Amino acid sequence: MKLKFSAIVTTASIILACAPAPASSIAAQRKPAPVQSYKVVATFPHDTSSFTQGLVFASDGQLYESTGLEGESTIRRVDPKTGRVLKSVPLPAADFGEGIARVPEGLVQLTWQSDIGYLWDPATLARKGALEYKGDGWGLCYDGTSLVMSDGSPTLLFRRRENFEVQRTVRVTLDDAPLKWVNELECVNGSIYGNVWRRDIIVRIDPATGIVREKIDASGLLTRSEAEGVDFLNGIAYDPADGLFYLTGKKWPKLFKVRFVPAGT
Repeated sequence: MKLKFSAIVTTASIILACAPAPASSIAAQRKPAPVQSYKVVATFPHDTSSFTQGLVFASDGQLYESTGLEGESTIRRVDPKTGRVLKSVPLPAADFGEGIARVPEGLVQLTWQSDIGYLWDPATLARKGALEYKGDGWGLCYDGTSLVMSDGSPTLLFRRRENFEVQRTVRVTLDDAPLKWVNELECVNGSIYGNVWRRDIIVRIDPATGIVREKIDASGLLTRSEAEGVDFLNGIAYDPADGLFYLTGKKWPKLFKVRFVPAGT
């Protein structure tokens, strides 16, 4: 089906709720989420002018990045090995770029509070269309069926790829408590990974129940001197070619290729 970004999502459509979790899932919530850590496999340069809001690998091995701040927001294609920006296109000055996802039709990019998003051609970064929605745009990923969106609340919205209408919602919980501020998202092998704004943690979310199944301690990636003057962790990209993750942050000097491992290993 051809992608049509024209429908405005109404408030009523956002009230859709997911089915209640089975009793076995509710019981599983009572166990604290196990803590994971990471092993750095490789380190690459990262453009320190990039206020990273979204990061995604495409099937062609290209790395795409969405950057934020009004008057500075872009969509860009980046060489992950050198940090060189291969192509960059600015957003309108009033827009604050947010999460991005790769769908068959192209790259979908959210904005924070403009109630608008964009569809881009990955090859040329030419704008192919626009979409409208109500509410904040934060993180975005594509699970092969739906676009999964965060908005700063504990709720994830599952939207139709064809028209961005809300199909269902799920409430994210960590150790039985609602988890707000899940930001940049990455859909990987039936799970949703998201970093938590202002915290050096990444959570692995069960998309059916919203339960956080693992909490990844991502602190210590930057040295104390590298962390001076930069902002928070906010970039997760998965490379299916080797099963590893790329992590960076807003105006960080480095991009890290990592493997998630049990804490203490």
